[in-house]
Order: sequence, then C-alpha cells, then structure tokens
Amino acid sequence: MRPYFDPDYENFSQWINPPRVCIDNATCNDCTLVKVDSVNKPGILLEVVQVLSDLDLAISKAYITSDGTWFMDVFHVTDQQGRKITEKKTIDYIEKALGPESLKADSWPGKSVGMHSFGNHIAIELIGTDRPGLLSEIFAVLANQHCNVVAAEVWTHKMRVACVIYINDEATSEPLKEPSRMSTMEEQLRNVLRGCGDDVKGSCTSFSIGSTHVDRRLHQLMLADKDYEGYGGAIEEKDDMLFRPVITIDQCEDKGYSVVNIKCKDRSKLLFDIVCTLTDMQFVVSHASVSSDGPYGIQELYIRHKDGKILDSKDEKERVIKCLEAAILRRVSEGFSLEICARDRVGLLSDVTRVLREYGLSVLRADVTTIGEKAMNVFYVRDPSGNPVDMKTIEALRQEIGHTVMLNVKRVPSTTKSPEASGWAKTSFSFGNLFGKFLS
Repeated sequence: MRPYFDPDYENFSQWINPPRVCIDNATCNDCTLVKVDSVNKPGILLEVVQVLSDLDLAISKAYITSDGTWFMDVFHVTDQQGRKITEKKTIDYIEKALGPESLKADSWPGKSVGMHSFGNHIAIELIGTDRPGLLSEIFAVLANQHCNVVAAEVWTHKMRVACVIYINDEATSEPLKEPSRMSTMEEQLRNVLRGCGDDVKGSCTSFSIGSTHVDRRLHQLMLADKDYEGYGGAIEEKDDMLFRPVITIDQCEDKGYSVVNIKCKDRSKLLFDIVCTLTDMQFVVSHASVSSDGPYGIQELYIRHKDGKILDSKDEKERVIKCLEAAILRRVSEGFSLEICARDRVGLLSDVTRVLREYGLSVLRADVTTIGEKAMNVFYVRDPSGNPVDMKTIEALRQEIGHTVMLNVKRVPSTTKSPEASGWAKTSFSFGNLFGKFLS
C-alpha cells in the first residue's frame, strides 16, 4: 500500500516557523551581515547562496550550521566595490527571496533568480571539445537560421566547452516552432561540435523550453561530461598549476562527518560553485566556515552523503577533490575581458566572435545579455600561445568591431603563486572549535 502524502502537512513546520532574514548594517563597519534562520530542508543552503551569488555580492566570511531540524547562517557581504548593501531594492529582494514570502511558490524570486527573464525563448545546451573559432561557428549557424540570441553563457575547461544559449525567432521574437527548422539547426550545430572528427569524448546538443539557473546548469553539464578527468592543452595545464586549489578531506569520526578543507584564489561566486557541486554530487553540507585571507579564500565544510554516510574510501575522496577542483577552475580566467555594448541585431555575436578568431584570440568564457535593444557582452580572451595579448591587437580589434560599439578592455587579475607554493596555515577559525556550542 502506497503511503499517504500530504504536501501541506509536509510543509507544516515551515508555515509555523517561517524563515527569518535579518539585514544588519550596524554590527560591522566594513560589511553587511545577512542572517538567515529557517526550518532545515534539502537544498536550502544552495538556495541561500544562489540568491547572494546572483546579486553579485562578495562573501568575505560565512558561518553555516544546519544539523537537525534548524538552519542558521550568517554571511558577511559587500557589493563588488567593497561597499555595504544599502540599496533598498537589493535589501527588499533578499528579504523576499529568503524570508516568509519565499514559501509562496508563485511569488518567490528565488525560484527564478539567475534565470534570465527574456520572454519567450528556447534554450540550447551544447557540450563538446573546445577548439579555436568554435564559438564563432556556433553563432554563425544561429545567425544563418535567423535566430536572435537573447542571452548566452559559455564556459571552457580542460579542452571542453559548455554553452547555454537562449534564442528566439528573428522576425516574431517568439520561440521556434517549426520542427524541420529546429532539426536542421540541431544537425548543423552537431556538425560544428564534431569539428575535424577528433572529438574523443563526444558532443551533445539539446533543446528545452523554460528557464534554468544557467551557472548551475553549466556545472551540471561539465560534471556529467567528467571534465575533471580530462587534460587541457599545455597553456591550460600551466594555468591549472598556477591557480590549482589545495583541497584535503579528513574525517570527524566522533561527529560522523567528512571535513573538506579548501584554499584557493578568492573570487566572485566561489562559495556558490563549491556548494552547487557538492549538492549535485548528493552531499549535504551541515556546517561550514568561510573566510578570506588576503587573495585567498578558505573554506571548511562538514559534509555527509544524503544517506548520512561519510566518505570512507580513498577513490571516493579523490573523485570529490577532482570535482571540486574542476568546479573552482571552470570560472578562473587569465588574460583580458572585453566588455562590448552595442545595439542588438541578428549576427552581432557572429561578427564579434569572427573578429576575435581572425585576431587569434581564444575565448575562455563568455556572458551574453540582451536588455531591450541593447546587447551587453563580456568575452574573456587570451592569446592561444599563452603570451600576453598585444595592446596593438586590442586597438586593431577596436577598429575592426566598429565605432558604433562600446569596447571596454580590462586585464583579468592574476596571482603569481598557487596556495600550495606560497605556503599557508589552516584558517585561524575552525568550525570544529564551535561544535560543542552548535550541537549541544
């Protein structure tokens, strides 16, 4: 006999004890404290971190505990300029996304935060072997099929590329409906991804309707593709050694946890990338401490499998370390970022990426957004040989793209030493020191 399931009863504790969110700008002089208290539920940590990450808030410290039935978090956050969060619109958004209104499925922005709201569209998911000019060829196929790219995000890692691209019809701004047209486009994209036939791991093209959280979906695509087992080119391998995080996994046997310690170059969305990967690997983060030490981010996470088991084999620990390392490195970019702002039109991305290809620049990551009639695109590029990009090339690129396009060039900050090479001690704050207080 199938057990009776009453969703209202299952959520009863959340209605009696709704989530509480406190935005505290008084306690600290240099940051805002975001405090979240809630009934514990599967995936809640990722939901909270996702909201803060999608608002581009920098997390300098965090204290997380969610053992048993209750979930308590404190995040020290600033905007990207290092300022407190004082804008009422942002504060209201956080309170609505994480507070009592989040229980209303139809009104909770957390259900769609990070999901681009571009009206009617179809999402294309692509994964395959990266090579020079691939992005240009992908956008050329879409332009030839008279498709407007309303948003896209592209990641590369270990010679693999993953894309999520939102498109609609050029003439109607509606989703594509003709099966024959979509079939033709799919075949052309598959041919582009196959390249010269040296795609050892294979490629995949799929269409979907609706919204998805783009960053999480890219992590899922690359995790399923096992990019953590791949090998990049000589330049990428050199970068991986430079930025490689130091990750260890120990046991806290008396409390029944595996303890993941991470130190790596600090950057935006680091905590999201780690929590997202652990969640998709079916782990639960029960406790964690997060802090910054100069240019480095330090994280200590107490985890278990969803079934309550710890990591008890060497092979499993090595796999988790590889997957976390890949999740951290996917978003690391060395070189220049090209921020391009222009009036949107079909073929714009095809033209821009063609010019990048002609000037010998490799695209490591791309973030494409369309707001109204304005296209705002960011490309992270570098010289394929690993040499610094010549500024003469940048100026020539500016002339080639055209005077009607605003082009802002920024050098991506780098570090000269990996955490392992520079030497470091474990964070002075250890969550283990507070176990007695939280678990008593």
